[in-house]
Amino acid sequence: MLPKNNRLTHRKDFDNAFKVGQSFFSEVLGVKATENNLPDSRFGIVVSTKISKKAVARNKIKRQIREVIHKNLDKIKKGLDVVIICRPGIEKKEFQEIEQAILKAFQKIKLI
Repeated sequence: MLPKNNRLTHRKDFDNAFKVGQSFFSEVLGVKATENNLPDSRFGIVVSTKISKKAVARNKIKRQIREVIHKNLDKIKKGLDVVIICRPGIEKKEFQEIEQAILKAFQKIKLI
């Protein structure tokens, strides 16, 4: 689980990242990032019901993404708000494929 200071919780923070954030989209996920002027980076994950109608499946995807972030937290730049948007097809991917997709997206927008 991510520490509380690394979680994006407020609606206005998500909206800000969507409006002014730098973005990268691949076939299974998208990443939007914007500066937050805080000492830590914060992360939010969006998994819609288009991915799966079952909450169990959506929560599994969120847990996998959080684990990738937690493992690489020391490599990620500080002072950013990052929103990860899942796209249909991610539910069929293995953990290693999701991890590679996230790390590739973070490298493309220079978070790592």
